[in-house]
Amino acid sequence: MTFLAALASSGCVTVSKERGHDQVASLVEQRSGRKTQWEHGPPDDARVADWVRKIVSSGLTRERAIAIALVNNPDLQATYEELGVSQAEMVQAGLLRNPTFSADLGFSISPGSVAEVRFSLVQDFLDLFVLPLRKEIAREQFEADTVRVAHRALDLSAEVEKAVATMQASVELVAFRRTVVEGAHGASELSDRQFEAGNISALEHGTERASYEQAKLDLAREEIELLESREKINRLLGLWGETTSWEMKETLRTLPTDEPKVDHLESLAIRQRLDVDAVRRQTVLLAKAVDLARTTRLVGRLEVGVDAHRDPDGPRVIGPNLVIDLPLFDRRQAYIARLEAQRREQERRLSAVAINTRSEVRLAQARLVAVRQTALHYGNTVLPLRRQLVEQAQLHYNGMFVSLFQLIAAKQAEVDAQRGYLEALRDYWMARAELTRAVGGRLPEVRTSPAPKSSPIEGEHHHGP
Repeated sequence: MTFLAALASSGCVTVSKERGHDQVASLVEQRSGRKTQWEHGPPDDARVADWVRKIVSSGLTRERAIAIALVNNPDLQATYEELGVSQAEMVQAGLLRNPTFSADLGFSISPGSVAEVRFSLVQDFLDLFVLPLRKEIAREQFEADTVRVAHRALDLSAEVEKAVATMQASVELVAFRRTVVEGAHGASELSDRQFEAGNISALEHGTERASYEQAKLDLAREEIELLESREKINRLLGLWGETTSWEMKETLRTLPTDEPKVDHLESLAIRQRLDVDAVRRQTVLLAKAVDLARTTRLVGRLEVGVDAHRDPDGPRVIGPNLVIDLPLFDRRQAYIARLEAQRREQERRLSAVAINTRSEVRLAQARLVAVRQTALHYGNTVLPLRRQLVEQAQLHYNGMFVSLFQLIAAKQAEVDAQRGYLEALRDYWMARAELTRAVGGRLPEVRTSPAPKSSPIEGEHHHGP
């Protein structure tokens, strides 16, 4: 019965291109609300390319960028294909080894003698007993690989989200730098005329010219950073050729009015982080592999079969055949010791992953709080003060108590504060994406607050260079 059951289970095992991919898609959607487009296995390359071209032609948003990356990122595609390798190994582990057939034919050197014939058919009998446990280990290895692939997809989503926030901030920063250059250029030209008329000193004149030249350098640096952030998105999304000429159709989101009340984030991360789950599964697998090795340590080979023989001058005989290894020298001590060391190594690795996960959550949460406070301080305190100073400088300039250059300096300080606010917003959304990644799942959605008056994200939206 055992032999028949093993034969039946071994014969019906097949490779399915959907298996594993549907589990990855389910895990990713549960934790991020997004689809991988790989639920039914590897999608057709031509259809993916057409779909990507259609999406990028209408402009990128944060969600569109993540959707493209999940189906088109080259590194993630290679990771998806690892499921096919893992599934093939699982199927192979569920197959019985092929029986061995041998034949011997002997001819006598004496004239008139009949040839001697021997046939044998042998099957590894031990394979029948270890097959169920071997299949279980391979199945759990496949599930661990599935979890690992899903974790990589979630990591990529966080990377894209941070890259998009950086790109959106860079677009606005370049726009502000251009206004600064325009203002510095006007101030420099005015200082030239006033210096020629003898109304300002050489020091004041040189200061304005230096400010203008520095503003041009700052703009060039911001433009390079914008290009770098754009190319990073191209790499993450697997874009090339005509698909790289996309526009960003979404500006940086404003600061949420409040933060979600999520307690026990460390424990939550340990429960739902997929990389922790994958290491945990691997630890269990190695423990089972050690048990299997110990169970079979005294029997290296156990073959049972049938042997048919015909002597030249005797009857034809048929009977059982048994081949067994005698554990006189090798009792698999070294093999078992290696597996036990690997099991202990994996246990230490699980402990390290858990400690690192808790640390990442604490750091991400602290950083989120800090950058939120920075953005709030800019929006509620620094920007209003800078606006008041510009208003006062304007009044003093109208009364001829301060020079035009002092008014321009006050306005420049306001622009710099707006730039700091925008960078704080960018850092907030990057920190939020990092906390989502560290926890291993979505954080509750929160409402966003209106932008401060005259903030860098108010008014005309810039959609790309």
